[in-house]
Amino acid sequence: MTHQTLHRRAHARARLLPRALGASIALALAGPALATDILPTQQMSPVVVTAPMQDSPLTVVTDPKAPRQPVPASDGADLLKSIPGFSMIRKGGSNGDPVLRGMSGSRLGILMDGGQIAGGCPSRMDPPTAYIAPELYDRVTVIKGPETVIYGPGNSAGVVRFDRDFSRYAAPGYSVDASVLGGSWGRNDQNLDLRAGAPTGYLGVAANHTHSQDYQDGDGNRVHSRYDRWNVDTTLGWTPTDDTRLELAVGKGNGQAAYAFSSMDGSQFLRESVGLTLVQQHLTRHWDKLEVQAYTNYADHVMDNYTLRQPDPASMMPMPMASNVARRTHGGRIAGTWRWDDVLELVAGLDGSSSTHTARLGGAPGSMNDYRLLPRLRDARISNVGAFGELRWTFAPRQRLVSGARIDRAQARGYQLTLSSGTSMGSGMSSSMAAKVSADRSSTLPSGFVRYERDLATTPATFYAGIGHVARFPDYWELFGRHVDTSVSSFRSLQPERTTQLDIGLQYHDTRMKAWISGYAGVVQDFILMHYPMTPMGTGTASNVQARIAGGEAGVSYAFDPHWSGDASLSYAWGENRTEHRPLPQMPPREARFGLTYTRDAWSAGALWRVASAQHRVAIGEGNIVGQDLGPSGGFGVLSLNGSYRLGTHLTLSAGVDNLLGKTYAEHLNAAPIGLVGYVNTVRVNEPGRTGWVKLAIRL
Repeated sequence: MTHQTLHRRAHARARLLPRALGASIALALAGPALATDILPTQQMSPVVVTAPMQDSPLTVVTDPKAPRQPVPASDGADLLKSIPGFSMIRKGGSNGDPVLRGMSGSRLGILMDGGQIAGGCPSRMDPPTAYIAPELYDRVTVIKGPETVIYGPGNSAGVVRFDRDFSRYAAPGYSVDASVLGGSWGRNDQNLDLRAGAPTGYLGVAANHTHSQDYQDGDGNRVHSRYDRWNVDTTLGWTPTDDTRLELAVGKGNGQAAYAFSSMDGSQFLRESVGLTLVQQHLTRHWDKLEVQAYTNYADHVMDNYTLRQPDPASMMPMPMASNVARRTHGGRIAGTWRWDDVLELVAGLDGSSSTHTARLGGAPGSMNDYRLLPRLRDARISNVGAFGELRWTFAPRQRLVSGARIDRAQARGYQLTLSSGTSMGSGMSSSMAAKVSADRSSTLPSGFVRYERDLATTPATFYAGIGHVARFPDYWELFGRHVDTSVSSFRSLQPERTTQLDIGLQYHDTRMKAWISGYAGVVQDFILMHYPMTPMGTGTASNVQARIAGGEAGVSYAFDPHWSGDASLSYAWGENRTEHRPLPQMPPREARFGLTYTRDAWSAGALWRVASAQHRVAIGEGNIVGQDLGPSGGFGVLSLNGSYRLGTHLTLSAGVDNLLGKTYAEHLNAAPIGLVGYVNTVRVNEPGRTGWVKLAIRL
């Protein structure tokens, strides 16, 4: 069977999914009266979300199903970039890498339903957020900084949780949350979240499909950026009592994505997930909850130069080539919650994970060196076991102390290391035939924090100040990735990263205004810095340096009258490499967002003006596991408009125009485009030009 036949069949399957979703949505529209008889109606807000605000100290909670601008997200990173403090490293039309306060990779923990999924590409074509469809979740929670210990190890920048909320049904019923979206560049999305249940149990089926062709920048130049992706997740729950819930979740997804920054595209993003969760509440007077979770997540990723492009005879890969990497992650968590009246709350438990990475490199299907017929070569295994405890103590009226501690035992084993420096394993494309050896390393890593919170007596405001310390073990990309030296000496010499950070802030919330300001300053010992090679075939290195970081975010939303409201936010991140006396690389510029919204009855209209300053503090040739500084960048401002209308009780229509003036610009954090035939080569991957979109959503 030729790869063209496989390609046609893959597209045929991709066409069937939106049709099936469309049929499901049509069925849902046919039965709103029945739903009204079973469940209370929840009207959708007609306001388009442009910048989610901080809800409590260092915490942002947002609804991923709500309409938002820029154009509703195609993956997890797309959604996060709308939250103040976040940036995204663009590589194409999808699968960018999220960056919080200038920090990315394993410094930012990503959890889906409490489980970890780790990508396999040594060049970070498939970050964890590439496997996440945001609208299939009920809630996205961001905790900034090292201010929690209960969600895994090494999260110095913060934690992001994508969660679904299931609870016991009081009576038989069902709910439907569905949407369809169309937009510029052939963008079309279909989402369906169908749930039904009774007091004894429930069933949920969530599915989505998202597709786009190559977009054009403001000058009309085409960017190699098309993508197509689908996901299906099924959840089955047993709820024999109000206090007991046993849940099984099974999911699968796949897709393709074209990349402007790479000599290869992502032709497969296969995800397979299984999770089992037990929740038991009200066990004793003080033992309030027991949570037990086990999961396995599998990512099978294929990169090639022939599915979404033609091999370039003048390039370093003139023939069709494919690199197939896979990573299977097993993990689990057991945690208990104890409460003593309204004074003390303790969450304590154990968690752990283990992932194994494999790789193989070969030719296109049907060739003599068909990569699918080659054995998978195991190259790395990384594991961690940790114990944690987090205590909230209300020691006086309106005053709280929140503290936590954890200890982790991290281990890594490399199976394809070299005895001498200067050889990069990358995605299986070693430039040396040197003999491979195995080596182990391990570390015991402590982390902890303490934070003081006080609700002010005279105003509806909360002040907080905290200090946290996180020790982070080097991740797969820092030990075995494409841009590092994979010799035994380098593998063993790279030290864990230790971040100590002070966070301080103020929250204010009354009937008309919601405002917040947060600042941080930290010292990073043994910061892991990536030194990129001078040539594409060269070998980079990862080394430890001493660093300082600082910055903050602020935001305000204000209702001028019953119809007009406005919001504004500002974010800033700064870093210094004290060892080399130069800036830390990959720091985003200052960014501000200004929004104005008018609402009346069932409709709303709004405008968003996003402004980013120029960034001149750069370290060319250095970066993180995702990318490197390409040089100074100019500032820009982008104006967008949106509107929304509630079509009755269950339907909401929203629409928008992003980059209304068709500005040509690129984000500072970016990947360098590779020269492709038929495309304009730029210093950075340019953002989309004027983009229109319309979305119809139903909630029953």
